[in-house]
Amino acid sequence: MKHFLLQVGCDRSKNLVDICGEKNFQAFVCDALSVPIRSGSCDACISIAVIHHFSTAERRLAAICEIARILRPGGTALIYVWAMEQKYKNQKSKYLKEKNDSKDKEEEINTGMAQRPLSDQMPDSSSQDSACSNLLLNDSKDEGCGAKPVADSRLPVHTNRTSFHSQDVLVPWHLKGGTKKKGDSVDTVSFPAGSRESQECSPVFHRYYHVFCEGELEAACQSLDCVRVQKSYYDQGNWCVVLEKL
Repeated sequence: MKHFLLQVGCDRSKNLVDICGEKNFQAFVCDALSVPIRSGSCDACISIAVIHHFSTAERRLAAICEIARILRPGGTALIYVWAMEQKYKNQKSKYLKEKNDSKDKEEEINTGMAQRPLSDQMPDSSSQDSACSNLLLNDSKDEGCGAKPVADSRLPVHTNRTSFHSQDVLVPWHLKGGTKKKGDSVDTVSFPAGSRESQECSPVFHRYYHVFCEGELEAACQSLDCVRVQKSYYDQGNWCVVLEKL
């Protein structure tokens, strides 16, 4: 009997899904809280660097429930989220170690993110790192792990390549300037990365993250009756679990 392996991916970003199509991968656009796949139809699921972008504990748990829903009984899932503990067992994560190497680099928001799942942890430095966002945080704040409460209900902007001081943060992402887009009638000017002109031309986007404390992801998974945690571990600044659908 022949066995066929059908791999399909999904993402909220149409641009990233289009890149998958260009590489002949099967992918579609959807919301992680409502995946249009029949319940109990998947042998395995992978969720890397997704759940930490949901802003409430209820939504993070709902995303895990959706993964469990589409798994068949006996199916497994692998989940990665960004860790609060970027120093673990006296070892710095790759994210912290690369601080010196990233001083003069500009990370472009493009296919690199899709090609290197764990590089979701590698945003660029920003002159606004020490500032606070005006975005209001309506969710209740998680405390513990030495995390400090967010002052004045505003989200702090994380200083890249440093340890976290809050579980709920905005991480700056630089969109590299001087890139010609489809439909441009003239060539745009390209400036050296890190130059004043490049900084002025490069918009900064702030992405929300909830970084997980040790045991937090595992506890959320264990709160579900339909799954069993097979394994829980730390991997280069990430907390990870392997689930089995019961």
